[in-house]
Amino acid sequence: MTSPRGPLHGLTVVDLTSTFLGPYCSLLLAQLGARVVKVEPREGDIIRYVADEREVGLGPAFLNFNRGKESVVLDLTAPAGREALDRLIDGADVFLHNMRPGAMTRLRIDADTVLARNPRVVYCHAVGYGSRGPYRDQPAYDDVVQVVSGLAAVQGGAGEPQYVRTQVVDKTVGVMALAAILAALQERSTSGLGQAVEVPMFESMATFLLLEQQGGRVYAGRRGGTGYARTDSPYRKPYRTSDGTVAVLPYTDGQWLSFFSLIDRPDLAGDPQLRTIRGRTERIDELYRMVEEQLALRTTAEWLELLPRHAIPVMPVHTVEELFDDEHLAAVELFEDVEHPTEGPLVQARLPWTFSRSGAPTLPAAPALGAHTAATLGSLGLNEDEVRAATGAVHHPPVQAQAGPPA
Repeated sequence: MTSPRGPLHGLTVVDLTSTFLGPYCSLLLAQLGARVVKVEPREGDIIRYVADEREVGLGPAFLNFNRGKESVVLDLTAPAGREALDRLIDGADVFLHNMRPGAMTRLRIDADTVLARNPRVVYCHAVGYGSRGPYRDQPAYDDVVQVVSGLAAVQGGAGEPQYVRTQVVDKTVGVMALAAILAALQERSTSGLGQAVEVPMFESMATFLLLEQQGGRVYAGRRGGTGYARTDSPYRKPYRTSDGTVAVLPYTDGQWLSFFSLIDRPDLAGDPQLRTIRGRTERIDELYRMVEEQLALRTTAEWLELLPRHAIPVMPVHTVEELFDDEHLAAVELFEDVEHPTEGPLVQARLPWTFSRSGAPTLPAAPALGAHTAATLGSLGLNEDEVRAATGAVHHPPVQAQAGPPA
């Protein structure tokens, strides 16, 4: 019986990205079955060195974001390195990078150059800001885009702006980049040609946020009225029970009526305004404050047993540590045991999506810096001297000297 190969088996991705956005996109491509060649500079992707306890360029985040990829080191400032990249481009279905326009032009990896070399390649440029706007040359990382997109202001509510405590922009836009690449690959299946795809972080997150937060500004000519009442409420939060914390969300007409019945409030059940989502939205602070008061009167176990019987969504609050003991995640076998050749046994999450026929491959562990350079470039016809000229001296930068984008 053959092992599952994934729906993207047979596709080759040349990935020049670093940090989180691009590597998450290419991780998903690898998990879907594509071959991913991660092209790194001589010092490697900077994320290799975040929390890198053994100082070998294999920190935890790098291990998670770069499973199943080939690491090829190229010095793109050297003619031999740039020529080796051309050979990789010749066999690529997807070319992915996140360099700013100046570096992109300097290294001759702009869309016109790459598509002239391989007209069938899907060229995806994951950028901070779209190339037609005045911010196009600005550097952009997750925190900066959380702020400029309005996300930090929404997260802070009536108080100071706050960051979401995960790289939500990088990972969200990484999935958007995946969608854009798959759309371009589908179009190629009919036209036979690749194309340039630009996925800007700022515009992507602005549209992501505006879907519900635009509010009254959806009507042309209006000023003000942005926001979404339910998420704006200061009483929307995980609620304390008598012995713990849970998330509870009555949402539909029926769920609210059931909740009113459970807490013995026939007056609320009979209130005409509270029978519609429009009326409840106008009184959302009152309702959520009432939910908070009621949840504190029973134990977590009581609510977890009682509310699902009435189809009211409820779940306990987990820490990250508690995810590894969650019974549902254990039942669906989300976590895999992965053996790394130098770091030993690892525990990592698999692709959470399932495919009934093609399945998804089991990926090997993330590679050491340049682990595949000789084999991959050798398969393209380069001899040992040409490989050395293309790569330069591979080295891990001193830990004290780390500089670059925030992790």
